[in-house]
Parts: sequence; C-alpha cells; structure tokens
Amino acid sequence: MGKTFWMLVTTQENLDITRSRGFSIQGVDTKNRKKAVRMGPEDRVLYYVSDKKGFAATATVTSDSFEDEERIWKHHRDKEIFPHRVELNADVVLDELDYIDGYQLGPTLEYVKKWPPHLWTHAFFGMLHIIPQRDFNLVEAELKRAVGVAPLPSPLVAEVPFEVPSETQVVSVESYTASPMRFSHSLNEARKQFFVLARTIQSRSRRRRLQSRR
Repeated sequence: MGKTFWMLVTTQENLDITRSRGFSIQGVDTKNRKKAVRMGPEDRVLYYVSDKKGFAATATVTSDSFEDEERIWKHHRDKEIFPHRVELNADVVLDELDYIDGYQLGPTLEYVKKWPPHLWTHAFFGMLHIIPQRDFNLVEAELKRAVGVAPLPSPLVAEVPFEVPSETQVVSVESYTASPMRFSHSLNEARKQFFVLARTIQSRSRRRRLQSRR
C-alpha cells in the first residue's frame, strides 16, 4: 500500500507540546480513531494550526498506529487524551511568525474544492484528513521556501560566489567577492551559508511587514 498524505489540524498550544517533544510522537483524538488506525510508516503529515490559520510543519510517520493513555496534549474535554498515536520524524518546521498563510494557500487546494471558496475553512473541521499528494507537495514546497531550502548548486557553478542582497549586513558583499573560494570549498558549507542568509533576509522582511501593519 502506498503512503498516505494526512493533514492534521491542531492548536498552537498543542503544536508547541509536540514541538517540545521533538516531533517524536503525535496523538489523534477519539473522534478520528478510524482514520488514525490507518496511519503507518512512510505516511506524511502536514500540520495546520487552526487558531493561527496557518500551515506550520511536515513530518514523516515512522511507526504503526498504537494506543497510549499518557496525557500529553490539551483538550477542552478532560476525557480526551488523544490516545491514537504514531511516532514520527520532523521534516520541515516553521517558527510561528513564519507560518504559511492559510487564507492565501488554502483556497487553492484540491481538497477544499467541494466547499464554496468563502467557506474553505470548513474543509479543515476535525483533526485528521486525507489530502491529495498534490496538495501536500504544494504546501510543503512553500514551507521549504519559507525556511530557505533550495536545490544545491551544481558542481559546475559551485565556486560562484552567492549574491548577497544589499539589505542584509550579516555577511558583507566584500567578504564574498574578495575570496569566493572561501565559501565554496564544499557544497555542505555553501548550503549552510545560503540558509543563514536566506533565513536572515526572511526574518527582516517579516519584521518590516509586521511594523508596517501597526
């Protein structure tokens, strides 16, 4: 059986709990038991944070579904302990300020087409949903873009210095152009440098947008 692509709807509080445990385990509520028991190794999980209306993370399931009564996550009903669980590994995880806006991306998903455009959020009622692979890949690509993940340069261009936008001062343009080989002695090192720059630019851009809204 091929892998299944899931969208898991959670709250910021419960996502923080999952994050604090290193995305090593995820519980599903009793209402979604029939779906939860179908989860298995290599399935993919997309996290949607309902109270933030944003996509936050992806992970890969590494175990079969099992039951556990340890109280980990919060629910307004004390009897709900999210007993149906799987082990998993995180793939892409965003900080809260960087979540992908559901209002921009949500209405474009195939999964929500059965609902009127202005009611797309109704598609996300309930905790666990099976979504098309196309939808999963689309959202995960946006998550990766948000954290600065990009294809590595090919060996033919690996020694070309990166262009550094003038708005960032973390690493000066002079330090790149003066000695481009210093930053290209290995693809791994080049990737690290790129991620740092991309993350910094994104964070500053986010802060400017937040300030402009005030």
